[in-house]
Amino acid sequence: MSPKFLRIAVVLGLLSAIGPFAIDMYLPALPSIGADLHASTAAVQMSLLIFFLSMGFGQIVVGPISDMVGRKLPLYGGLALFMVGGIGSAMAPTIEWLIAFRFLQGLGASAGMAVPRAIVRDLHTGNEAAKLMSLLMLVFSVSPILAPLTGSVIIESFGWRAVFWTVTGAALLATILLATSLKETRPVEDRAGSSFGTALSAYRFLMGDRNFLGLTAIAGFGIASFFVYLSSSSFILIDHYGLSPSVYSVFFSINAVAFIGMSQMTGLLAERFGLRRVVRVAVTGYATTMVVLFAVMATGIDRLDVMAALLFVGYGFLGLVIPTTSVLAMEEHGEIAGTASALMGTLHFAIGALAMGVAGVFFDGTPLPMVAGITLCAVISFTLAKVTLGRSREAAEAPAE
Repeated sequence: MSPKFLRIAVVLGLLSAIGPFAIDMYLPALPSIGADLHASTAAVQMSLLIFFLSMGFGQIVVGPISDMVGRKLPLYGGLALFMVGGIGSAMAPTIEWLIAFRFLQGLGASAGMAVPRAIVRDLHTGNEAAKLMSLLMLVFSVSPILAPLTGSVIIESFGWRAVFWTVTGAALLATILLATSLKETRPVEDRAGSSFGTALSAYRFLMGDRNFLGLTAIAGFGIASFFVYLSSSSFILIDHYGLSPSVYSVFFSINAVAFIGMSQMTGLLAERFGLRRVVRVAVTGYATTMVVLFAVMATGIDRLDVMAALLFVGYGFLGLVIPTTSVLAMEEHGEIAGTASALMGTLHFAIGALAMGVAGVFFDGTPLPMVAGITLCAVISFTLAKVTLGRSREAAEAPAE
């Protein structure tokens, strides 16, 4: 694996991680934000939900723009908008202002979500793309490991507002790396036929591509299950189980370790078994594990160690689902990679935001509604995989002997 390959993975991973960093780092602060701004749990969760929505739907615009003007310019604009939103969030006097600036910050983060996937497709396809995507996920996944831990230390030492100053600094660092370590991957000649009109045509085409939509939805409901966990876990683990913010951060990070560890197996398993078979096995393992967790919790066994163990196993399987489905969905859409990546990201976040909203309605401070939401998303993802990835397709994808 060449140094250039690794450098690109690190830069793309950091750009992709800016948005999640702004989520994971302030999760331990959700209860204290509510207390400081005299806001209800639902209002505080809205500051998280609005960020997801703007980060998701912003990709609809930034993806086609990256096809038209190149990949780097939209990334610069997104990072600048993210920093403005971060500064505003740090200075927000009320929960309403916090929600407004989080919306702005999410719009900026959308560029970091959509454009790096398009860059991967610009550079590679097939197993090479899977390897690069898994390395990107390795750097990307540093966020759910380090961000909550860092966030809890910052919150306990300086208060929750310092979190937003920190993520603004991280965006500034990402801007410097973008300028110094990443070349433009969308040549001028490839942009000639790109416009908002062609983007609309591309969106119509993609919305009629059942394979693209199926693969996107498989990952979307997998990601949605994690979003349900994001929106409720701090209240459950801190308020229900009595963990401190720092211990909560350790608990949260353990699941990220499982996700990272398994995602790094993507390239090896894809070469041995084929990408489609990896998806089918991984999504089956994830759904089975979550059904077991729900069955245990539904019987009245309210134990943190049991939930932790099964979530660890489940998110390990999920670590194989996300990079493989992303590569497969983008495989045949190189000419409109930015647009395809944008639609994929928007659908992921739309599904995730819907799941978070529904889970919030049933939230009662106990783990069972959260676990039920995670399980439902996992089962839907499994069902979609059965429909989308038939055995005939699997045989066509399998590597030659």
